[in-house]
Amino acid sequence: MDRQELSEAVWERIEPHLPGKASDPGRTGRDNRLFVEAILWLARSGAHWRVLPAEFGKWNSVYQRFNRWCREGVWERLFNALADTPDWEYVLVDSTIIRAHQHSAGAPKRGLKLTRSAAPRAD
Repeated sequence: MDRQELSEAVWERIEPHLPGKASDPGRTGRDNRLFVEAILWLARSGAHWRVLPAEFGKWNSVYQRFNRWCREGVWERLFNALADTPDWEYVLVDSTIIRAHQHSAGAPKRGLKLTRSAAPRAD
């Protein structure tokens, strides 16, 4: 794959928190970085699992691994590991990128509307 989403600095921070290291009991993860890249690609593109590019592996294998990591709390551990120094570049919102709904300006206020009755008033 030519382009990667994870920088080396970020990868070095999250790698110790991932399951499947050589020091962990059981089977080791084949390529945790490629798997995390696949999840980031899905999150960025908003695509369905089935259209995951073949370079990330079989979509169902990636999906099953994602579910397993969710159940085991791996994503929460990663979030907590990275939360100590947040990257505010992606959190700041500038008003030039916020777009209001077309009806958000100048709409009449909608309050209690009283209408006159067609019946004559009683004196």
